[in-house]
Amino acid sequence: MLFALPAGALADIMDRHRLLIAVQLFQLVVGCSLSVLTALNRMPPALLLTFTFLLGACLACTLPAYQSVVQEFVPRQQIRMVAALGGVAINGARAVGPALAGVLLAQVGPAVVFAITAVSALAFVVVLLRTRRPAVPRNLPPERFASAVRAGGRYVRNSPAVRRMLLRVFLFVLPGAAVWALLPLVADDLLDAGSTGFGLLLGSLGAGAVLGAAVLPRLTARLAVNRMLVLSAVLFAVSLVACVTVPVLWVLAILLVPAGMAWLFVLMGVTGALQVFLPQWVRARGLSTYNMVFAASQVAGSLLWGLVAQTVGLVPTFLAAAVVMLLGAVTVAIWPFPDVAHLDRDSAVYWDDPDLAYEPDLQEGPVLVVVRYVIPPETEEQFLRAMEPVRRSRLQTGATSCELYRDGADSSVFHLVQSFPTWEEHLRQHTGRLTGTDREHEELAHSFAFNVFGAHLFPVVPSHPSHGRRKAT
Repeated sequence: MLFALPAGALADIMDRHRLLIAVQLFQLVVGCSLSVLTALNRMPPALLLTFTFLLGACLACTLPAYQSVVQEFVPRQQIRMVAALGGVAINGARAVGPALAGVLLAQVGPAVVFAITAVSALAFVVVLLRTRRPAVPRNLPPERFASAVRAGGRYVRNSPAVRRMLLRVFLFVLPGAAVWALLPLVADDLLDAGSTGFGLLLGSLGAGAVLGAAVLPRLTARLAVNRMLVLSAVLFAVSLVACVTVPVLWVLAILLVPAGMAWLFVLMGVTGALQVFLPQWVRARGLSTYNMVFAASQVAGSLLWGLVAQTVGLVPTFLAAAVVMLLGAVTVAIWPFPDVAHLDRDSAVYWDDPDLAYEPDLQEGPVLVVVRYVIPPETEEQFLRAMEPVRRSRLQTGATSCELYRDGADSSVFHLVQSFPTWEEHLRQHTGRLTGTDREHEELAHSFAFNVFGAHLFPVVPSHPSHGRRKAT
């Protein structure tokens, strides 16, 4: 929750392999310290929580960089399947990890378990060193951290497609969190199966995720994405009801397999769509926002359903979660999942270099960029419609404000007025932030104009010492 957005910004502005290696080496140190202190019986609860927090911070810093690095090794058309395989790994680890840890705890104790966790980080470092790719040349210096965080927030805030994907995640994970939060109580209180039963039920969810990855290509070829969302919600709702109505452990374990499949269908479907849709320059920041929304939904859902269960009991709680899940499925008719598969999301450099009388400092600003359009009356309506995606494109790629104005002296003249915090932020539009889709939107708007002319305006600061350094205009 705390480090998702900063981690995404770091993954976009730094060398991702170096960042991942540094984070894994830090995790190695944390894991070794955890193991040694545990073996020496020097692990009070407060220190254990501190180490747990540090491991969670390592995970937050790993996820967006790792998800972006993986995409560098596969063609764009295979990204969705790679995301599904990632879902198998995550859900399989979630099912197998606790069971394996339980066996090891009984045989060798917690210190060895923590040591194994530390060694796994070292194994990741070895893999990263063996798969390193050449650095991509940059035309501009790396973004500053604070500026990168703000730019990522602007992109998500002004991208309806990304916001809609995040909404679908929230509406599914919030009720779905009831299973992950309360399944131990189902195993212990309703089935009297204890930790062994809980492990079996958790393993069923993991098995469902693995099975879901096997059938996902066939389903996506036959079903539209919105139908997949509805199907997944129905499957998960049935499993929620089964948790409190089926009294036989092995029967419930079978009925939880569809829930694992549905969990993978939704989350990996959204992750794959995001990885396809997000441009390279903001990919890690977009994925970190997804990670934050997912974590927030699961945290809020776990707390919500825990409080409800404590008040009214397990059976009404699971039934209520199933109803909320089905209501979320109904909202697909109102807020459908966006169709982004046909969009050109590759970087497109198609603007001419700015023709200025002097070379401004990269941090000079704010900068006003004005584009003047002369529009014949017969194409004015089409032009206004075409300019809305152009306006969103400017806001997504660096502008802090962007508005279209009509000239009061000549009704056929329109001015697109854009403000940027610095000259560097605008230059990044020229050097790789725009995509093929942005180019298509802009060319469509220009097709309705007689003439298009742009101007770049810089602030004039008086040279009085109290006003600081003088800026040219």
